[in-house]
Amino acid sequence: MLDVLSPERASAAFGYPLALIHDGAHEALVPSISPRGFFMTTLPMPRALDRAIEVDLRRIIDTKTKPPGSLGRLESLPLQMGLIQCTTKPRIERPAMIVFAADHGIAAEGVSAYPQEVTAQMVANFLAGGAAINALSRAAGMTLEVVDAGVAAPIPLEGYQPLSLGRGTRNFAREPAMTRETALEGIARGAVRVRHHASLGTNVIGFGEMGIANTSAAACLMSRLCRVEIGECVGRGTGLDDAGVRHKRDVLSKALALHAPTGDGTGPDPIDTLATFGGFEIAMMTGAYLAAAEANMTILVDGFIATSALVVATALAPHVRDYCVFAHASNEAGHRRMLAHFDAAPLLQLDLRLGEGTGAALALPILRAAVAFVDEMASFESAGVSDKPRA
Repeated sequence: MLDVLSPERASAAFGYPLALIHDGAHEALVPSISPRGFFMTTLPMPRALDRAIEVDLRRIIDTKTKPPGSLGRLESLPLQMGLIQCTTKPRIERPAMIVFAADHGIAAEGVSAYPQEVTAQMVANFLAGGAAINALSRAAGMTLEVVDAGVAAPIPLEGYQPLSLGRGTRNFAREPAMTRETALEGIARGAVRVRHHASLGTNVIGFGEMGIANTSAAACLMSRLCRVEIGECVGRGTGLDDAGVRHKRDVLSKALALHAPTGDGTGPDPIDTLATFGGFEIAMMTGAYLAAAEANMTILVDGFIATSALVVATALAPHVRDYCVFAHASNEAGHRRMLAHFDAAPLLQLDLRLGEGTGAALALPILRAAVAFVDEMASFESAGVSDKPRA
């Protein structure tokens, strides 16, 4: 029997409507709406984890030849992954890393130690295979994809996904970074890339980013959505000195005051907040989180920028949190406070503050070890070992 790719199945895989057209003897699937306006009318909405097999999973883990709990965090990971995958035998299939790159108008305020053109230069480095995330993805066995979410300068090499929403956001020190409609379209485009990888069998995924001044966007998103004073959110980014950090804090404080929330007192709207302060890459990561959780993927959460996108995603769909493994605690000042917002215990603490998804790639071997011990370790019964401690 032929495996026919119907318009319905293709639309589900790619995340936007496709139609089957006929031209004589030829057929093709094409977008049924304009490329610029393919954002979804409804956001991906992950479900709460089904815990029906939790007792069986715990029994399998607890009856391996070891004292209960003696493998520490390594025991909680296969439990979480098994619940996500709805199986007592969790697997890691085609793990992927998507790096979203975009520029930020706020860079014009001198909040970064590096000029804006570095974003495009680093994207070229990714495409040439020479960046940290290239080396670490190769070492971890992850498929790496680079997405142009909105880089200001031309990218001199090929091999990336051209999903640009524009040549960088506007300067949110003076006006909102983007429109609400653009934020929604960014969410949709991030979801599209995740659904593509899901259609290829990926069940573990991480997200990285590149964008000069994106720690400023992340700090403002964190401050507004987590209700934390901006001083607790601002760090050195790419290497600001003390004077640079003070200037950055002052610029962001004024921006938050300029865009003070108005409304009925129910709290800031996540989409409006993303549109006001976010970046195109942060919008796409937000959609990527939503779609990954909807597709029952285990999500490796990287550092400060990636976690700021998760703040937006969980404000929209709280169940996304259940699908997340927090890879590491960044050395960027606000990240630990952000982890506390999620009551998260990161797997690693290596004083990283690079971004790119590097911490997520470093954490994948720990997930592999967690799956391996469940799959390969003998139980007390199969090994003929007594599971009763001496009286």
